[in-house]
Amino acid sequence: MMWIWLPLLVCLVLLPRFLVVAVILWLLDFLCIRKRVFLRMKAQEGDAIDPSLCISDSNRLFSLESLKAVWHGHKLDFLKAAHLGHRAPNTEVVQLEDKRRSRILDYAKDKRPLILNFGSCT
Repeated sequence: MMWIWLPLLVCLVLLPRFLVVAVILWLLDFLCIRKRVFLRMKAQEGDAIDPSLCISDSNRLFSLESLKAVWHGHKLDFLKAAHLGHRAPNTEVVQLEDKRRSRILDYAKDKRPLILNFGSCT
């Protein structure tokens, strides 16, 4: 029964954060449109001064695709296993030599920090 309420709870927690980002994207789009209007006025009148506000006016920030990406990013951030200030997750690892499975914290020694080095295999 809990699995029915979990998506609703996640949506209610993420919705305020998502709406704030959506408003910020809308404001950035507004600034880009404002810049374009001032540039046209400057071309017509030759006297409108406006600082550069965005790099490209051709891409819209407040689009359905960008809002989907923002929602997906907030959802991934909320559902991640590791959180600042909490205990680290004890993830399962596989040793390459003998394919034996163990947990990361099995390698920790008393009063010594455990250092993980994620290097390239190529």
